[in-house]
Amino acid sequence: MAAANCTVSSCPKVLPATSNGAWQGDNPLDHALPLAILQICLVLVVTRSLAFLLRPIRQPRVIAEIIGGILLGPSALGRSKVFLDNVFPKQSLTVLDTLANIGLLFFLFLVGLELDLRSIRSTGKRALAIAVAGISFPFALGVGTSFVFRSTVAKDARELPFLVFMGVALSITAFPVLARILAELKLLTTEIGRMAMSAAAFNDVAAWILLALAIALSGSGSPLVSLWVLLTGIAFVAFVAIVIRPVLAWMARLSQEGEPVKETYICATLAIVLASGFITDTIGIHALFGAFIIGIFVPKDGSFARALIEKIEDLVTSLFLPLYFVSSGLKTNVATISGGLSWGLVVLVITTACLGKILGTIFVSLSVKVPLREAVTLGFLMNTKGLVELIVLNIGKDRKVLNDETFAIMVLMALFTTFITTPIVMAIYKPARPASPYKHRTIKREDTKSELRILACFHGSRNMPTLVNLVESSRGTRRKGLTVYAMHLMELSERSSAIYMVHRARRNGRPFWNKTATSGNGDHIVVAFEAFRQLSHVAISPMTSISDLQTMHEDILESAQQKRVAIIILPFHKTMQLDGSLESLGRAYQHINQRILDQAPCSVGILVDRGLGGAAQILASEVSYRIGVLFFGGADDREALAYGARMAEHPGIALLVLRFIVSESGVSITMDKEDRADDEAAIAGVRALNESSIQYQEREVETPAQVVEAIKEVSQCNLVLVGRSTPRMVGRTSDCPELGPVGAYLASTEFSNTTSVLVIQQYKNGFRQGQTQGQTLGGQTSAVINVHDSNNSSDE
Repeated sequence: MAAANCTVSSCPKVLPATSNGAWQGDNPLDHALPLAILQICLVLVVTRSLAFLLRPIRQPRVIAEIIGGILLGPSALGRSKVFLDNVFPKQSLTVLDTLANIGLLFFLFLVGLELDLRSIRSTGKRALAIAVAGISFPFALGVGTSFVFRSTVAKDARELPFLVFMGVALSITAFPVLARILAELKLLTTEIGRMAMSAAAFNDVAAWILLALAIALSGSGSPLVSLWVLLTGIAFVAFVAIVIRPVLAWMARLSQEGEPVKETYICATLAIVLASGFITDTIGIHALFGAFIIGIFVPKDGSFARALIEKIEDLVTSLFLPLYFVSSGLKTNVATISGGLSWGLVVLVITTACLGKILGTIFVSLSVKVPLREAVTLGFLMNTKGLVELIVLNIGKDRKVLNDETFAIMVLMALFTTFITTPIVMAIYKPARPASPYKHRTIKREDTKSELRILACFHGSRNMPTLVNLVESSRGTRRKGLTVYAMHLMELSERSSAIYMVHRARRNGRPFWNKTATSGNGDHIVVAFEAFRQLSHVAISPMTSISDLQTMHEDILESAQQKRVAIIILPFHKTMQLDGSLESLGRAYQHINQRILDQAPCSVGILVDRGLGGAAQILASEVSYRIGVLFFGGADDREALAYGARMAEHPGIALLVLRFIVSESGVSITMDKEDRADDEAAIAGVRALNESSIQYQEREVETPAQVVEAIKEVSQCNLVLVGRSTPRMVGRTSDCPELGPVGAYLASTEFSNTTSVLVIQQYKNGFRQGQTQGQTLGGQTSAVINVHDSNNSSDE
């Protein structure tokens, strides 16, 4: 019948899947596959370029994707008929929408994985009150706004479905977007962050329930049909809880920690997600609900959930999800908003959305004894919109509840409210935490019996053996003389796994790894720390920093100040490969080290890891290292010498101190008399130890070549310590100024492929960029999570 009623001019032609190629006269844009590839590539270029441009003002990537979708639609580039007909022709939109919705289906599954029902059940009274206010106030205002719309631009809208859709659209808080904003602003682990996350999680679940109600009411059948849709939807949720959840739990139990999850389990879970989407679509709710419900009921602990996220997230969030924003943007025509009435409605809906969320949250927060500034901050945080908002609006448009003009107005509202969140929160909430003054900011000190505190940072498990063996070498023979805070540095990205780990860290009060009785053998990183703690006299406290690379140094500096450490040990930004060469992790990691060197409140060491002690932790009784200290003179070299002398206390360590005496005609070292006197005192102090494990040598050098030849004598050592401020070697340049001239040479393959290097910079009185001890580091609360901190009380 459809074919009979369709004329040649009105029916869009069906696109064949693939072309025979341009050489055979085929236009690739007339075929579905090459056209889809072009669309995907164009979407990625536009959205990623916008994300890069918006990065300096700390906007979440969802903003760039919404704007990118609008720009590619009829509001901007789509105004060109040539562009729209060739790149996004009507006959290709079915394929584009299908790909976008498949990506969205699995993204909603990931969102369900991020939500933990246990955290919602344990929501405190204050967070629950804030969540209820954050839903009810804007929903009521949304209902009121719907009457204004129905009397002006949406006169044909069905009353009840339109009313519910408007209420839901204004009451949503985008849980995934809020989590990223909180983590980037380093508020996730604060009290305000915990309340916002708990309230947003409750809000998210309530919003999906309301959306299911709205979809059921938007059907074209009788109220009885809508009732049947709701009842069968409830029956589906009960079926998943009773039947599917035990199956998922069984697969999770069989997925042992530390072992790869079976491909059969991954395939079965993905099939369950798709089947659930089919069932909920058949019911008449939406395929997205099925995927979301399955994600909620997947067990969150253990390796099973992590494996699912790792398998799905990159393809979905990087490739398919941006297509949904373009699909939405192609339906958004800002040109439909014309005249004073329409723009007045834009102002009205934005004002209503902000008043409902912000004022409602502030009022309830103040009533439950939240301070005013925190209450205002919570109000703006809870006003965050995002992808879920677009899903609601797109479903409303597809169900013909929202017309083109109403849809465009609501998209602009979602874009505006999310865009203002980060800058406003940064402006109104900057909790100052004055730096606590402390005495021992260097390893070199008069009181050699005092406790030494170290903040040791690492990027991953590859750095663990060297880090643990370095700590073992640093403890000497003293009982309880060394405290180490081991900080895992993790980049906060748009990936679901990063936010998933942030949630677990926040929930468990420990790093992102989960060390519970139900998690099998536990993460091997935790095992290494626990074994070392039990076998040594070192108090070691694991921590984690999950932060954007541009602000990660703030976490490290804040933690160093709070823990009153004497030295920060940083991993070099290059890692050793199998052939002995060093491969860079990226300039961003190098910039982290450079910022810390400039601003550190204590001494800093950069560790070039070449496998100190091999690939495993060495027991104290088996330690047998040869450590070298290169001494040219100056504060940094004196700090390296003090660290080497402490290491020499360990019975398994032999120390070689190689001092360079530079002739007047050779390499010049500019140094004042006080520095020279301090150098002589430091050398005399080490020689006075009369330790059989310490060997002292001097080398007179006149040329850089002689310096290099002398340095090569320590290439057989396991570890070499050197100060950062060493004389520049003639004719030698380096792309690693943070190591200094000699340190850069030691990090090169010309020196050694087996000797680890620790380049040390001594703390000098006052912060290095004019800061005083009473100032805040970074200006914001650090997003660092402690695991064990039993030694936080002994102020030095």
